[in-house]
Amino acid sequence: MWWTTKKQVTENVLITDRHDPFAALRFRNYRLFTIGRLLLYLGYQMQSVAVGWELYDRTGSAMVLGGVGLIQVIPIMALTLIAGDLADRFDRKFTMLLTIWLLSFCSFGLAILSITKGSIFLIYSCLLLIGIARAFSKPATDAFVWQLIPKSAFTNAATWNSSTFQFASVAGPSLGGIIIALKGGATNVYILAGILAFLCLVAVALIPKQKKTLSKEPLSLKALSGGVKFIWKNQLILAAITLDLFAVLFGGAVFLLPIYAKDILHAGPVELGWLQAAPAIGALMMTVVLAYLPPFHHTGKVLLLSVVGFGIATIIFGLSRSLWLSLLMLFLTGALDSISVVIRHTLVQIRTPNELRGRVSAVNSVFISMSNELGGFESGLVAAFFGPIFSVVSGGIGTVLVVVAVALIWQKMWYLDSIHED
Repeated sequence: MWWTTKKQVTENVLITDRHDPFAALRFRNYRLFTIGRLLLYLGYQMQSVAVGWELYDRTGSAMVLGGVGLIQVIPIMALTLIAGDLADRFDRKFTMLLTIWLLSFCSFGLAILSITKGSIFLIYSCLLLIGIARAFSKPATDAFVWQLIPKSAFTNAATWNSSTFQFASVAGPSLGGIIIALKGGATNVYILAGILAFLCLVAVALIPKQKKTLSKEPLSLKALSGGVKFIWKNQLILAAITLDLFAVLFGGAVFLLPIYAKDILHAGPVELGWLQAAPAIGALMMTVVLAYLPPFHHTGKVLLLSVVGFGIATIIFGLSRSLWLSLLMLFLTGALDSISVVIRHTLVQIRTPNELRGRVSAVNSVFISMSNELGGFESGLVAAFFGPIFSVVSGGIGTVLVVVAVALIWQKMWYLDSIHED
């Protein structure tokens, strides 16, 4: 059944000890959270396509396009310690509701600017507000979700969290592009994104307030840096985050896909769309598989070997001249990355006390943002000097070497069996 009583919740805690692909989804509050976040992600992905299309259509400037990502990532980098501390100090649900409202407001603001042909400065202002909302939303959201389920369902929840994101990453851009093509503009995409954000707001509002102990530590630089200190002292978490940071940093093949499609694979825009969608499709399919598989044994080895596989697939993609082989390798990079994401997220959340989850999540989000943004810059810079093939292949080799380094420096990771073990 999709509804629960107190007795059923108790029974479900016991059920999660056995393998159940829907373990986390059997809890009403987590279902509401997941539905809301799926709607929010879907709207955000649609809106990202619309913003890029409209700005380039109006200006024809690659520089203006480049500013879209930069203006949104700056607040995340600048506000992360404050946002993480806020998530551990105040009601996380209230923070989520406030930031979701701001995201909905900005979507409707972009719709008005689209209709009136508002200035680029005002569009950037909306994007800056979106970046601020995301900076405060992510630590609160990442910490709040784990209050809705028992620890025994954490791995399953991480799988469903990843699958909703990947589904939105596949469906959102496609749906946004279709609406732009049918309506001849981006306005309707912004309106729909605003509506979806509002529906997410409703779903989260229906979740009862969670009675959890939050941080009572006085506000100070020491408190703000609590997440950094906790990660530094917990070597397995540090190893997992470091592995993800450098794997994404070096494995940035996706940033060079336009060059590969046009100059190396001699493909058109349709094939480029397939190439861009392939990693997300691979990740989505893998998360569905993981939901049905029993919990990992030899978790550390699985994590390290999945990243090795990611690096090898990246190398083969870099050397490929076949569209189908390239698609397959990109599919595998997404699938293998999905395994490492589920393990890393579960490991971090299980081993982080509730009163620190906001700050730890904030630090983790900075690592992710840095690896994505710097990874794209690194790939482009190396490609500019040595060519795209060298950039992708050397990045794949670098990823494999990072795994070797992590296994040697943090040897406990290689011998980690159950993700729940002490």
